[in-house]
Amino acid sequence: MRVLGIDPGLTRCGIGVVDVAGNRRATLVDVVVLRSSAKLDTPERLVRIADGLEAIFDEHRPHAVALERVFARSDVSTIMGTAQISGVAMLLASRRSLPVTLHTPSEVKAAITGYGGADKRQVGHMVARILGLAEVPKPADAADALALAICHAWRTGGVAGAAIRDAAAGGASARALTDEAGSSLTPAQRAWRAAERSAGVSGATRRLRK
Repeated sequence: MRVLGIDPGLTRCGIGVVDVAGNRRATLVDVVVLRSSAKLDTPERLVRIADGLEAIFDEHRPHAVALERVFARSDVSTIMGTAQISGVAMLLASRRSLPVTLHTPSEVKAAITGYGGADKRQVGHMVARILGLAEVPKPADAADALALAICHAWRTGGVAGAAIRDAAAGGASARALTDEAGSSLTPAQRAWRAAERSAGVSGATRRLRK
């Protein structure tokens, strides 16, 4: 299953493409951060992001699209830009008859780390671990887009827990760890802690196009 994850934004739009095999193993296909300058008029900025999205759709031909659900924030301009790019992405996907699924940030965090309140650092480290990358994709928009794609494949396949355990296998031991308060961590949280403590992650480093 090839999934295209989109972390929508008018200034920076993260795009991540992953393949997920029948054994739940996720493989990086591509990751890109599309950008548009705030000095440009909004219509021109939308065209630039749309052109980049179309090129990625045509190059990688995903089977499904995962998009972050827009939610209320105090910054109205951020909401507007996110909503505008989300609309562009849904339009382009619909023209290609691709299914689009919206995932909330907490859903993505829970699928990737086992904890819906995880921070971006935790998500980024677990994305790198899952995909076998030597470093966390940057900027954060890139890691978030990949997390969206992985989340979608795992949630629709109903194998999130098993995939998290698979991601932790072969590296530092995911032995029972406790948090600072001494309470037990979930298996996914232990997997992330073990990945964070490992000296490095094997696998090729993907060059990020910015």
